[in-house]
Amino acid sequence: MAQTATLVLEDGTRFSGRLFGANVSVSGEVVFQTGMVGYPEALTDPSYRCQLLTLTYPLVGNYGVPADEDGEFGLSRWFESYKIQAAALIIGELSENPSHWSAIKSLDEWLKEHGVPGLQGVDTRRLTKKIRERGTMLGKLVVDGTPEDDVPFDNPDERNLVQEVSMKEPKVFNPEGSLRITAVDCGIKYNQIRCLARRGARVTVVPWDHPLDVDDFDGLFISNGPGDPQFCQDTISNIRKVVVFKKLFKHFCLQ
Repeated sequence: MAQTATLVLEDGTRFSGRLFGANVSVSGEVVFQTGMVGYPEALTDPSYRCQLLTLTYPLVGNYGVPADEDGEFGLSRWFESYKIQAAALIIGELSENPSHWSAIKSLDEWLKEHGVPGLQGVDTRRLTKKIRERGTMLGKLVVDGTPEDDVPFDNPDERNLVQEVSMKEPKVFNPEGSLRITAVDCGIKYNQIRCLARRGARVTVVPWDHPLDVDDFDGLFISNGPGDPQFCQDTISNIRKVVVFKKLFKHFCLQ
């Protein structure tokens, strides 16, 4: 019989289901995504760092998980970062027999490898409606047999998640490109780098707190990312010093 677990929301609402992936209890912010495909990309998206990711599509995992192989510009062909960033995955039903030409393992196996738990058998649309109506909610996935008090609610917005996911050193992609783009990594996705490089840009990805010199770039790109932007004061300060110059400036999902 499959191990069972329960998702407990901060208001006391409970969703029980069957555990897959890693046999561990976790906590974090509960969020949702309504896409029909793209779970490998979503799970590795740095924006979902430390979040319990809910997928509303009823059947997940049916095309398995591909190998982490390099594609264009030395970037992972299938994933958005080097590892699973989400703390847990919550779904309606897990496909037990995945089939796809690129698949080398199942979603269950992949989650186990990364130490990430999954919960299936959940009414994800009911859960999504609750989150949509209530707003941001904390939750914890507790494996049955584990005392709930041993798994405290954890608010990931109380720490600097951008610092956790950002590259530690500058890195250049497509060095032969003509247009020089500096991309500030606040949780950048590989595909954002790829899209810039495909258009002929020389993309220099720098850490979130890296000093900026207007002479180093023709355009500045600020990525989106996880957590509370109040921790990114160094980023804000660095940007303020260069936005006064007439350079191409672009950002994603920043408020």
